[in-house]
Parts: sequence; C-alpha cells; structure tokens
Amino acid sequence: MNIITLRRAQPTDADSLPAIERSAAALFRAAPALAWLADASVTDTQQHLHAIETADVWVAQSADGALTGFLSAIEVDNQLHIQELSVSQHFQGQGIGRKLLLAAIEYSRKRELYGLTLTTFRDLPWNEAFYQRLGFETLSHAYLDSRLTAVLSNEVAHGLPAERRCAMRLILRPAPLNRPPAPGQTP
Repeated sequence: MNIITLRRAQPTDADSLPAIERSAAALFRAAPALAWLADASVTDTQQHLHAIETADVWVAQSADGALTGFLSAIEVDNQLHIQELSVSQHFQGQGIGRKLLLAAIEYSRKRELYGLTLTTFRDLPWNEAFYQRLGFETLSHAYLDSRLTAVLSNEVAHGLPAERRCAMRLILRPAPLNRPPAPGQTP
C-alpha cells in the first residue's frame, strides 16, 4: 500500500493537476452515455494556478513525491463548495478521495463554516453514493438556493445531462435564521 500524505497545494503543483484530472476522467469510459467526458477538456494549468492562489486546494502526494489526487474548493456564503475532486486512475480505490474530502470537512469545521456543497452525478457509484457515505445529503429542487441552481444550469449548458445531476450538502452547523432585529436593536 502506498503511503499518501495530504497538504495544501503550492503554485508548483499546478502543472500536475490537469494530468490527474484527465486520468480520473477515464473512469467515465465505464458509463457509455458519459464516455465522452473521458476525452473532454479539463481545467488547464493557469486555471489551477489561479485556484491555488485564490481558493482552497489540497493535494495528495505519494511517498516518492508524485501527486496522486487533488480537491479544489471555494468559500461561498460561509460554505465550502467543492468544485473538483480527482484521483489518478492508478491510485483510485485506496481511500485518497475520502482523505481529501475529510481534509476539506475538517478545514470547514475549523473555519466554523455552515457546511460544504457540491454537484455530482446521481447514478454513478463513485459520485452521489460516495458522498452520502460521508454524510452529504442530496438536495431536492425545492431546497436548492440560487447559487446551486446556477451551478447545475451551467453544467447542463456544458452538456451534462440534467436528469443525472444533483446538488448535495453536508451541514456542519446551522446557518442563522434571517430574523428582524429585536425591539431596541439596530440592524
């Protein structure tokens, strides 16, 4: 078994992340209707560099120094939104994705964020079911906020099948209710 360590991504890691994403996408070849995703474009080095400099990106690294996976997220509305979780095909099934996700959850707890959100496929075993095992709940359309609705709409506009996509949330602490100020308090 490979020894894997997690750390925050550094600018020098950006060059390696597109290859990890491309390798991870090869898994879509197992789902014929989604096989085209294995050859679709991935986030380029400049976009990864920008994310490393402005967002939250963690990498998994093997004992020999090779990067094996990454998680990229942004903080929005006091929640951490996971934009991408990818593990190189050779390293899949070893718990690396789970470790990366747990690092993001722990980070969110320390920052006292309300929770984490993401969008994923409903019917692929390495997507919705994976996140459910870690406590994420699938949101019905009635519980989607405008941000998650926009994310899903953008995905559909880029060719992903709407009926197979979902938004998920892991609540870490309840968000305060928007209540009017009590008498005598200023808003």
